[in-house]
Amino acid sequence: MYSKAFSVLSILSLSALIACNGQKGKSDVNLKSKADSVAYAIGTSIGGSMKKDGLDSLNLDILKAGLMTALRGDSALIDQMKSQMVIQSYLQDKQKSKGDANIAAGKKFMDENRSKPGVKELPDGIQYMVMTDGTGAMPALTDTVRMHYHGTLIDGTVFDSSIEKGQPIEYPVNGFIKGWQEVLQMMKVGSKWKVFIPASLAYGERGSGKVPPNATLTFEMELLGIKGK
Repeated sequence: MYSKAFSVLSILSLSALIACNGQKGKSDVNLKSKADSVAYAIGTSIGGSMKKDGLDSLNLDILKAGLMTALRGDSALIDQMKSQMVIQSYLQDKQKSKGDANIAAGKKFMDENRSKPGVKELPDGIQYMVMTDGTGAMPALTDTVRMHYHGTLIDGTVFDSSIEKGQPIEYPVNGFIKGWQEVLQMMKVGSKWKVFIPASLAYGERGSGKVPPNATLTFEMELLGIKGK
């Protein structure tokens, strides 16, 4: 989870090259040479990675001071080895804070959702609603299924969708997240369900791609077929 962040943060101090005063808008930097363009490109690349990793609120004046300390070879307040520990601890704290907030939001969502008409709940906390009840075969854990899906966070943000891509997927049931593995073995070909999956049966505390840590997920899942059946 942190490997990319650390490769960026190993040269974190270079982000002081970004011409930024904390306000949005078009930069007024004048790139007069190829070296200027390289400097600016490095700055924007690292700045983008910092923003993605949740480091966009750092004090740039202090960051610049660290940069100048290193470039001049002055004695640093935090040595090179300890700096990596400081960065790692900070990122872990931010990750935990974000994850804790998502756990609370997910619990509130599921508590409210279970009382809605048509919603059923499984013993492990998965909730589902049958939109269309199919009549075909049911897949086993080792089967490969063909299906459409539309995945959103509980705030409605789409993080992945075969519908939007315009192409159904074919994949072994046992290769999916645990929540999908359980649900798919309950569905008949031709079924379309809306499924609500707790983080522990989805991507957990690590998250994945556009899915943040400890996120409760919502899917519309349509089972189109089972390979060989």
